[in-house]
Amino acid sequence: MEKLPSSIFNDVIGPVMRGPSSSHVAGASRIADIVRQSLNNHVKKVVVDFDINGSLAESHYGHGTDMGFVSGILGMPVTDPDVSKYATLARNAGIDIEFRILDYGAVHPNNYRISAKSDDGHFHEWEAVSIGGGMIGMQKFDGFEIKMAGDFYEILITADCSEKSADDIMKIIRSYVDNFDFVLIDTKKQLILFELKFAEKPHRDEIKPLENEDFIINVVYIEPILPIHSRAECKVPFLTSDELTELSKTDRRELWEFALLYESCRGNISEEEVFQKMSDLVAIMENTIEEGLLGTQYKDRILGYQSYKIDEGSRKKKLIPCDLLNTVIKYITAIMEVKSSMGVIVAAPTAGSCGCLPGTLIGVGRSIGASREEITKGMLAAGLIGIFIAESATFAAEVAGCQVECGAGSAMAAAGIVQMAGGTVEECINAASIAIQNVTGLACDPVANRVEVPCLGKNIMGGSNAISSANMALAGYDNVIPLDQTIKAMYDIGLKLPLELRCTFGGLGKTEASLQIRKKLEEQNRR
Repeated sequence: MEKLPSSIFNDVIGPVMRGPSSSHVAGASRIADIVRQSLNNHVKKVVVDFDINGSLAESHYGHGTDMGFVSGILGMPVTDPDVSKYATLARNAGIDIEFRILDYGAVHPNNYRISAKSDDGHFHEWEAVSIGGGMIGMQKFDGFEIKMAGDFYEILITADCSEKSADDIMKIIRSYVDNFDFVLIDTKKQLILFELKFAEKPHRDEIKPLENEDFIINVVYIEPILPIHSRAECKVPFLTSDELTELSKTDRRELWEFALLYESCRGNISEEEVFQKMSDLVAIMENTIEEGLLGTQYKDRILGYQSYKIDEGSRKKKLIPCDLLNTVIKYITAIMEVKSSMGVIVAAPTAGSCGCLPGTLIGVGRSIGASREEITKGMLAAGLIGIFIAESATFAAEVAGCQVECGAGSAMAAAGIVQMAGGTVEECINAASIAIQNVTGLACDPVANRVEVPCLGKNIMGGSNAISSANMALAGYDNVIPLDQTIKAMYDIGLKLPLELRCTFGGLGKTEASLQIRKKLEEQNRR
C-alpha cells in the first residue's frame, strides 16, 4: 500500500481541540480512541510505556499527553470542557491507567507501547507514534505489523494458519466481505493478521459469522477518527510546489482555488464543502481570539493574561506605531492564552504554533478590511503550503524542532497574506520560501515543560516574519531557493538538531529560571 497524499483538514489545519500540544494531546487521544475501540469500549486496565530516550518521557505530563490519552480511553472529545478532570473521571469510571518510563529502544521520539485489557478479559497490545499536528500511526497490533492512520474503516482479523494457507483464508474472508479497498497481511509463527481497509462503512453483520470459523482467533473493528477519509483511488493534481507552479502556467486559478481543487480530489468532496469546512474553522479561530481578548484564567500555567497590554500600551503611546503588527501581536497572544487556559483552539498546523497562522491572517485581514470570505481564501492558500511541508517534512517539533511548527506556520501565513493582497500563485509560494529561510534551525526548548515560553514569542516572531516575507515577495524580492528545496533543507537541518533542542529538556528549558518555575508549578499541583 502506497502512502496516500496528505489532506489539508487531516494533516495541516486542525484538529479542533483543547490543551497545549496537538502531538501530545490530540495525537494521544486518537491513539487511545483506537485502543478503546479494539476492546469494544469496555476498557478496564491500560499500561502505557514511553521510552526513556524519547520526548514523551520528559514531557508527557506538562504537554498534556496523560490528559489526551485518558480522554481517548474514556471516549471523551478533546474539546470537552471537562477534559482537564481526566484523572478523576477515569477513577470514577473504574479504569486503571498507568504510565511508565522504560528503556526499550524506541526509534521514534513520540512512541507509545500500550497493553490494554477489557472488563470481560479481552487483551490487546499496541504500538503507535504521534507524528505531529495530531496525526498518528498505529504500527503494531498484538505483535503484528500494521499501518493505521485513522482514515479508513478497518477490520483486523487474526487467524490460525497452521492448517490453511493465507490464500485459502483470504478466499474465505472474501466470501463474507469483499468490498475493502486495501488488505495488508503479516504473519507471526503460525498466526496471520489481515488488515482490511474500507472507504465505505462495512456491514458488520456480514462479517460477524466469520468469527464462528474455527481458524479465526479474533476480529476487531475500528472506525475512522480523522475528518477526511481515504480510499483506494485517491489521486491529487499535484504534490509539490514545483508541480503546482507548472500547472499554474496553463491553469489561471488563484492559490486558494488550487487548494479547493486539491482537497476536493483528496477527500472526494465538493469544492463548496471544502470552502465551508475552512470557513467553519476560521469562525472557531475568530471565536478563540475574542475569548482570549476578554481575559483568561488558569492555575497551571506560567504566563497570565497579557493580550490587553497592547491596547494599554498604545493608549499610553509607549509602543512603536505599527497598528497592523500590533494587532497581530495582540491576536496571537490572545489565541495562545486561550490554548494555555484549556480553551478551544484550532491546531494550525500544531497546538504549539496555534497562534501564528490564525492570529496573523485574521489580524492582517481585519486591518486591511478583508471579509470573512477573503480571510477564508487566505487560510485555504496557507493550507496548501502546509500540504507541501507535510509531504516533504513534518510538523513535529520532537522530530525537527520549532522550525517545523512556528516556522511552518509562518510560511503558511506569509502565503495567506499574499493571497489576501491579491498576489499570484508564484508570489504566494515565494513568500512561503522566504519565510522558512528566515527561521531554519529554530529550536524547540520549552521552559518548565510547558508550551508557553518561548512559544508565545516564537509565534509572534512567526507572524512578523510572515508579514515581512509577504511584502518581500509582493515587491518582487528574489527568493533564490525554491520552496520545495527550502522545505527539504529545513527538514534536513531539523533531523540534525540534537534531541535536547527538539521539544525536550534543553536550551531555555534547562536554565536556572526554568528549573525554578518548573519546581514551583510541580509544588503547586501537589497541593
